[in-house]
Amino acid sequence: MSKTRVFLVDDHLLLRSGIKLLINAQFDMEVVGEAGTLHQAIDGAPAAKPDVITLDLSMPGGSGVAGVQRLLAVAQSARILVLTMHDDPAYVRTAMAMGASGYVVKSAADTELISAIRAVAKGRVFVDIQSSGAMDKVFGSTSADSGGPAPIATLSEREREVLASVAKGYTNQQIADRLSLSVKTVESYRARLMQKLGLKDRADLMRLAVEAGVLKAGDEP
Repeated sequence: MSKTRVFLVDDHLLLRSGIKLLINAQFDMEVVGEAGTLHQAIDGAPAAKPDVITLDLSMPGGSGVAGVQRLLAVAQSARILVLTMHDDPAYVRTAMAMGASGYVVKSAADTELISAIRAVAKGRVFVDIQSSGAMDKVFGSTSADSGGPAPIATLSEREREVLASVAKGYTNQQIADRLSLSVKTVESYRARLMQKLGLKDRADLMRLAVEAGVLKAGDEP
């Protein structure tokens, strides 16, 4: 079994060393590179060919959520897992809108980080933030009846693509053409999304897509 290749981006050497030891101790993953600045990561990540890049949002010389897009531009096959001190739903929404697949605060347990890497490597979304009510602020509620957070974090990458396309107003045929799917498959995705997310109509879907960062506020048709 091939191991998940992880590239670490953080300016704190001791933290990187600890995370490296933790990851290399796992049977299914290994650290293939590391960087102390975003510029070093942009230079080094492509050659390392990582499956997952952990990215700190606050580093000397700059990073921030824009660093997500810059890394994805040079390491297109990698998925970005934000590992940061910022426990703020606004950061999560923006990071996800920029293309991040996961978000974990540094105060999380070691097991959460490992779980996040595994989830992101498999194409899933993983979010772990600790502040009270934070998940409601990130993902909104599923419906007036439940009042609970929408399970959008459980969606696969393809489900998120269909969600964004539907929210933008594309027809089933257009979505099928864009994603190389059959119309029947798109219809199945749409029905499953509505049921999975507890949505009643496309207006609910659009609201959820914007709140979750799947669709930017200026992208509505």
